Amino acid sequence: MVKSLSVSLPGDTQPAELTEGSIFFVGTATVILRYAGFTILTDPNFLHSGEKAPLGYGMHSTRITDPAINIEELPPLDLVILSHYHGDHFDPLVEQKLDKNLLIVTNPGAAKALNAKGFHRTMALQTWETFTATKSNTTLKITAMPGRHGPGLLTVALPPVMGSLLEFEQDGKNLLQLYITGDTLLYEDLREIPKRFPDIDFALIHLGGTRILGLMLTMDGRQGVEVVKIIQPKTAIPIHYNDYPVFKSPLEDFKKRVKAAGLELRVHYLSHGETFNFTVPPGQAG
Repeated sequence: MVKSLSVSLPGDTQPAELTEGSIFFVGTATVILRYAGFTILTDPNFLHSGEKAPLGYGMHSTRITDPAINIEELPPLDLVILSHYHGDHFDPLVEQKLDKNLLIVTNPGAAKALNAKGFHRTMALQTWETFTATKSNTTLKITAMPGRHGPGLLTVALPPVMGSLLEFEQDGKNLLQLYITGDTLLYEDLREIPKRFPDIDFALIHLGGTRILGLMLTMDGRQGVEVVKIIQPKTAIPIHYNDYPVFKSPLEDFKKRVKAAGLELRVHYLSHGETFNFTVPPGQAG
């Protein structure tokens, strides 16, 4: 486990590109984010259709889609951000094939589980705690955001979950802010996020309306739209939908509610294998 809240990563000899970046949607909650010289993988899930993701307590869910790429096709990575330790976010294939020396930023419960699996370069963050990675001429700050993976007392039976706020900076100047909800339900603590971070550029919204034994464990379309209203990102991108039968709220539900709320211009939709290319204004990018 990484002891310091800051690390320096190997950098390129050339200054990082600051005016352009991309988000590639692999499937489930898995994306590859490239910006400011960093390549970041989130919630790696590379199971294929028909393969089972363990959900704990002897339960599992069988994937009904394929990832856009195989794990062997991943580009060189700087780090992984993991919202929580569940089989549809860090599956058995990933445990077997992902580089054990790769830096993984996650919550303390997940870090402990990963350490037991041989992943010893983990960074465990408590809510609102910040980890800083420096590479070449840019800095990435990752702050753990609040998250609740189940209603009421059920939270104690589920793995702890965190959202993430990524801040890319150069010479102390903000370049870009990206929020990842993680597998959370809509609850009061999320309202603190825009108070602390009022200028979020992009938000990755974990949807699906996951239900197990009749209880909802991730946001459905209605809650997802409410979170967009609360966080007020310039652009929201829904992920974590339609991949497993326990996901009971399809993307179409979210789309209908986005339209009803008049938020179409603030939401960008990605299918598996699609890339969201973004630009950062030259003034903002230094």
